[in-house]
Amino acid sequence: MTKSSSENKLQQNQQKSWVPKVLIAIALLYLSLVIYIPTANVFFQAFKSGVGPFLANLTEPNFLHAAWLTLILALITVPVNTVFGLCAAWALTRGKIPGRAVILSVIDLPFSISPVVVGLMIVLLYGRNGWFGAWLVENDMRIIFALPGMVLATAFVSMPFVAREVIPVLDEIGKEQEEAAQTLGANGWQIFWRVTIPNVRWGLLYGVLLTNARAMGEFGAVSVVSGNIGGLTQSLPLFIEDAYKQYQTEAAFSAALILAMLALVTLVVKEILEKKSGHSTKKVL
Repeated sequence: MTKSSSENKLQQNQQKSWVPKVLIAIALLYLSLVIYIPTANVFFQAFKSGVGPFLANLTEPNFLHAAWLTLILALITVPVNTVFGLCAAWALTRGKIPGRAVILSVIDLPFSISPVVVGLMIVLLYGRNGWFGAWLVENDMRIIFALPGMVLATAFVSMPFVAREVIPVLDEIGKEQEEAAQTLGANGWQIFWRVTIPNVRWGLLYGVLLTNARAMGEFGAVSVVSGNIGGLTQSLPLFIEDAYKQYQTEAAFSAALILAMLALVTLVVKEILEKKSGHSTKKVL
């Protein structure tokens, strides 16, 4: 009986030993088809004709304008959403606000709504035939097919990241340190800058990183409200799509490589911030 039971255990261990290997192989195959091979193809297509044509594609006027416009969108929307995220996180964790679950659901709306629907919503509000269209026309203000509409669309889709990263950190650290600073005579502004911000800095930076990545890579909502006019209202993702449709594949892949490099940098910084955040969490605990 003892020999039989030991043989059964050996067989079970052998069966268990190959299961993780199969699962890892399936995961790697899936990642290869979805991420690794397409990413490698972007690099190959961008440098297929050499470094010279690649650099030449990056000096074309439409590409430069698209890159500059993408940078402007990020420079506007990231600070705005950072301030909003901090204010929302502070209010929801430190204030007695009724309906917290409802407010959190509203903040999470950009995660669940299609970006194309977001763009359509903005058009229905600020377009020529929209709710505010007549007033905007009378005052010679253009939102749709212009920078303001692109900023609104980008800000909406990238809104939740800072708030969603800072709220759990504020919930975890509690109010003890802030209350202690208050008893020592610190005012609200001093408490915020010298106690709250240092405690949430890694979560805040992580949220800002994700906000910037989403702002610079957004396509659907921006494509609806911008009109995708080359040299005027064309961001970098829109430039890639338009260049590919015009059979300018090298230009499209060269621009796509820039966004891919941004994604790689984002991943590296994300890993660093996650480690820093984990260390800071352990210290707080």
